[in-house]
Formats: sequence, structure tokens, C-alpha cells
Amino acid sequence: MKRFYKQVSVEKSDPGYYVALDGRPIKTQGGKPQVVASEGLAQALAAEWAAQGETLDPAHFAFRDMVDYALDVVPEAREEIVAKLLRYADTDTLCYRAHPDEPLWHRQCEVWDPLVEALEAREGVRFERVSGILAKSHPPETLERLGARLESLDDFTLAALEQLTALAASLCIGLAALEDGADGEALWAAANLEEDWQIEQWGEDEEASARRARRLGEFLKAMEFVRLG
Repeated sequence: MKRFYKQVSVEKSDPGYYVALDGRPIKTQGGKPQVVASEGLAQALAAEWAAQGETLDPAHFAFRDMVDYALDVVPEAREEIVAKLLRYADTDTLCYRAHPDEPLWHRQCEVWDPLVEALEAREGVRFERVSGILAKSHPPETLERLGARLESLDDFTLAALEQLTALAASLCIGLAALEDGADGEALWAAANLEEDWQIEQWGEDEEASARRARRLGEFLKAMEFVRLG
């Protein structure tokens, strides 16, 4: 689609802030008013529109897509999203380790244990750690507490957490990314520890490296979305 506007502005309304193109308020892809509570997020949305060239590139609308998802989808799908996130918790990447005789196990413990222990302390839960491929469920009260925590999140934070968790294949990392001062690069490295281990053994694949860099960008954008919101 060709660019159809000249001026991009951020306007104030009673519920919050919105972006206007040539004075016309933007709507979500679902047709709702695209109003956000934070001026910082509205400015980030406006920057995406302002940075577009003569032809609009959907790949450069990361914040718009997350806002639209939070407004159009999350309110009606909270129960399904929370259930999906709890499934990630039950098979969290950080809880499944190599055999203790393998060098990889020591790396996993060194990098992953502080993240799991921090989550346990922060949320008052206990995660089971497993060596090998056999699954071991976490205590029921762990999932109950985590479920209540997820239900307490606002729609925008829940939208971001869903993306963070899916990219990392870990609710532990997703929740850590919501914390003030979280180091996105370090969290992404923890999520990709096993991939890095394989690269050390066998070398790096160029296509896989490009895909990983793209996904890191998405992970960091989702973290920024939480901060702005």
C-alpha cells in the first residue's frame, strides 16, 4: 500500500493518547479506536508511521501490531492466553536439563538456576528441574499462583508477555523480562543457551543466525512495549 498521509501527530483524549494521520485518528485493525494510556507509547506508534517510506512496510509496525492485539484480541481471549502461558510454565525450557554427567548440564545450571530461583522467590512458587526428556509436573499450587499472577496483568502487559514467552519458549524468561532493569540481551542468551552450545560444537549456520537476530529484535521490541505502556 502506498503512503496516503503527510502529517503524523499525537493527540490527547479523555481515555489517553492516539495517533492521527493528517488529523484523522487511527483505528485498530479490528476497527476500534486505537487509544493508549501512555504518551510514550503513542509517540512510539507515531514514530512508526512517520518512518514509513512511499510504500508502507507492515514489518515496521511492531508497536502498532502489539497495541492492536492488546485492544482487539486480549479482552476476549484472556482465559485462553493465560492457559497457553501456563502450558509454557509446565514445560519450561529452563527446567529441562541435560544429564548431570554432560558438560552442558553445568552451563545450564550456571545460567538458568539464578533465573528460576529469582522467579520462585518473586512469585512464591516452586519449579521442578528435570534431567532428561521425561516430563515432571510442577506442584499444583505453583500453577495456581502463576495463573493468578497472569490474570492480574493488564491487557497490554499480557499481550507483550505472550510474545516474550513464545519467543523464549519459557514463561520464566517472559516474566523476568517484565521486571524493571531486566537485561534483554542476557535473557535472550539464556533462552538460546542450548543453541549456543551446539554452535560451539558444530559451528554457526548463517540462515539460523539471521532468524535468531530477527527474533531477538522482536523480543527486545516486546520488552520496550512493556516499558512504554
